[in-house]
Amino acid sequence: MNPKTLPIYEIAPALNRVVESSNRLVIQAPTGSGKSTQVPQLLADHPSMAGKEIIVLQPRRLPARMLAKRVAEERQVELGQEVGYQVRFDSRRTARTRICFITEAILLRRMMDDPELNGVGAVVFDEFHERHIYADVSLVCCRKLQEESRKDLLLVVMSATLQSGALKTFLEPCEFLQSEGRTFPVTEEFLDQEDTIPVWEAAALELGRAVRKGCEGDVLIFMPGAYEINRTIQEVRMLQENKNWVVLPLHGELPPQQQDAAMEQVSGRKVIVSTNVAETSLTIDGIRLVIDCGLARMARFDPHRGINTLVIDKISRASAEQRKGRAGRTAPGHCMRLWTESDHRHRAVAETPEIKRVDLAEICLTLLGAGHDPASFPWFESPLENSLQRALTLLQDLGALEGGKITGLGRRMLAFPVHPRFSRLLIEAGGRNCVRPAALIAALCQGRSILQRADSSQVRERREDVLGGEARSDFFQHMRAFQYAARCQFRVEECRKLGVHAQSASQAGQLQERFLEIARRQGIVPEEKPADEADIRRCVLAAFSDQVAKLVDGGTLRCELVHGRRGTVARDSVVRQAPLMVASEINEIEGRDKELNVILNQVTEIEESWLRDLQPEAFRDRHEVRWDPVSRKVLAERLVVFRDLVLRREAAAVPPPEQSAGLLARAVQEGKCPLAHWDDSVESWIIRLNCLAAWCPEYELPPITAGDRLALLEQIFLGAHSYKEVKERPVAPVVHAWLSAAQRDLLDKLAPDRYELPGGRKARIIYGEGKDPVLAARIQDLFGLQEAPKVAGGKVEVTIELLAPNMRAVQVTRDLRNFWKETYPKIKPELARRYPKHRWI
Repeated sequence: MNPKTLPIYEIAPALNRVVESSNRLVIQAPTGSGKSTQVPQLLADHPSMAGKEIIVLQPRRLPARMLAKRVAEERQVELGQEVGYQVRFDSRRTARTRICFITEAILLRRMMDDPELNGVGAVVFDEFHERHIYADVSLVCCRKLQEESRKDLLLVVMSATLQSGALKTFLEPCEFLQSEGRTFPVTEEFLDQEDTIPVWEAAALELGRAVRKGCEGDVLIFMPGAYEINRTIQEVRMLQENKNWVVLPLHGELPPQQQDAAMEQVSGRKVIVSTNVAETSLTIDGIRLVIDCGLARMARFDPHRGINTLVIDKISRASAEQRKGRAGRTAPGHCMRLWTESDHRHRAVAETPEIKRVDLAEICLTLLGAGHDPASFPWFESPLENSLQRALTLLQDLGALEGGKITGLGRRMLAFPVHPRFSRLLIEAGGRNCVRPAALIAALCQGRSILQRADSSQVRERREDVLGGEARSDFFQHMRAFQYAARCQFRVEECRKLGVHAQSASQAGQLQERFLEIARRQGIVPEEKPADEADIRRCVLAAFSDQVAKLVDGGTLRCELVHGRRGTVARDSVVRQAPLMVASEINEIEGRDKELNVILNQVTEIEESWLRDLQPEAFRDRHEVRWDPVSRKVLAERLVVFRDLVLRREAAAVPPPEQSAGLLARAVQEGKCPLAHWDDSVESWIIRLNCLAAWCPEYELPPITAGDRLALLEQIFLGAHSYKEVKERPVAPVVHAWLSAAQRDLLDKLAPDRYELPGGRKARIIYGEGKDPVLAARIQDLFGLQEAPKVAGGKVEVTIELLAPNMRAVQVTRDLRNFWKETYPKIKPELARRYPKHRWI
């Protein structure tokens, strides 16, 4: 196809005008319009860009490489000269390169070395709608550079399905161009009901059905990952309808030659089974049928491992439309979706931006390396506050951040294109000659466990025989399981005998090689001799020091972790009784009572001295005086603390008297240690005082508050350190000393404890704060009393409870005169009948 006939050329004149008058441009153009290959060339050929480099950011490595190859072919130049690319682990560019396709993280790293982007005329952000975190951050940094010193730098943001409102606001002032594109109609079809068979089988069945119905042209099948792609290829090749089809995989882990083969023309029918790399950027000519499983591997923060992991998830409706459009490039097409229409309606409209779903530690380290403070960075879309704080805390725990600034170690970590945990792991391993096992540990942390649950005793016994050995880290058992699987060449049946997941083990081997290559690129040479197991455990500690744990006691699996967390060691861990450990995986499992149980997996035993060697500044001695509820004593201890985790407690000198008195007082106040002499008479005295102080403020009597009670107890306990010493101590003298002698006399006069009745008996008055005082007496003791007594100098009338001989109230009143006149005559006959031995007047 002649590139000049591509739809994007409809906006070429407008594009040339914008380049001359503006430095910010948003382009919206559908899939297949040619924007990814032609816009960079149009910019490079514009007179204002003469001699300048055009940088094109791509979300993925494979499209970056293949787009560079396509553009080089169109311009009839050798790849790596005028047109090149640079991605992680691979680069084809020179100082003469004018159009360079790069992955997003590469730009930020380049800006660290060249903050001004000297020689760069334009930066093009392709497929921005995917909202990768590095694209977001790179756009902010380029805008900042443009505003401060490079007003001549052109920023172009392109997408097929761009919700451009927020973007145009962010780049304002900016120009906006839209290309409608030219595509053929594509019909779509959904499943009638959810299918239970694997997606690779479902895709092959639908392909066979489509062929029988007369479907023509090439086929593109979307699958989430390499494993599903390989299974799909097997199923397709076994179809009866297969007439020597060329069936090819397409994903980022393939060698370049195999990736190129998927894009080339072939004689006969071609079936490409691809990940979402074929969803955008890359256009494969001749596709008439798209079979979409509706799934993709997406980066998400895994709180269990504390890193980003790829999880299989449902794609959004926007992604589904992108995939569907691949079938309508050269002729009418058809899209078969392997999910129901109801499921489709309930899917997200678009993908959640990475800034909202991934761990931010790596991007924060990159920003710090470039001189930006992540906390005040002007994000295109702000991350969640707890996500940002978690990332910064982790960097500080790893030793990459101190006082808000990147450390020397942090700059070394920044050179590794991996999560900071694993850059820290590899750096530590390089200094301890255990790079190979460290690379394997990093690989084992990425995916599912290679050891499945041993359900039968036979499997458990075999596993113990073959995998038994050093038991100071769960990783050692997993590493032996990997070595066993490698010796068996990852054969499923052989691995199953020990409960080893063959596919996971094989993937771990591939990942180990990738981590080893990263180490080599940073000058860390893998050793050939066996590594010391203690050094391996030290490396694990360096990468996961934020998850150090200590057993609470020897009889349980309960642990305390740094940052104030609690958990339990997994029962199938081989490290169940280590007093000090580090967990590489922490799972939160909801129990029957809906409580979250925090389980520590992939546990490694460590030693306190290693912590001191690793981060001596995180240690401190703390003296603590505390109440021991078991011995009921106040103890003074010296605490050895790593961050906020107490590692050891040691007895110290006698506690300070004031602190001891305060802790004893609180224990008593909380009801844990009752005092023999703090009785009703003391409580009654305090209540009388507080009532009188409220009734007669003119006397300025000081009430006793809850805080005052604590102060009185502290005064009583001064010099004591245990409950035994204070249990029998006198209380009343100290409490009564709250008032002067004159004030005590006033209290007894105005709020007496007892009141003398006409018959000579003294009845107690019950006081209550906020209540009327009450006097309870038998009717016989009240004969002759016509008025209820008053307290507080006559301000407060006492309520009378008149009791029958059985001491039960027959009347509650403050109007005694009316009681004798109206009520008593009515109840007297019944009382006299029931209690004939008592006097009734």
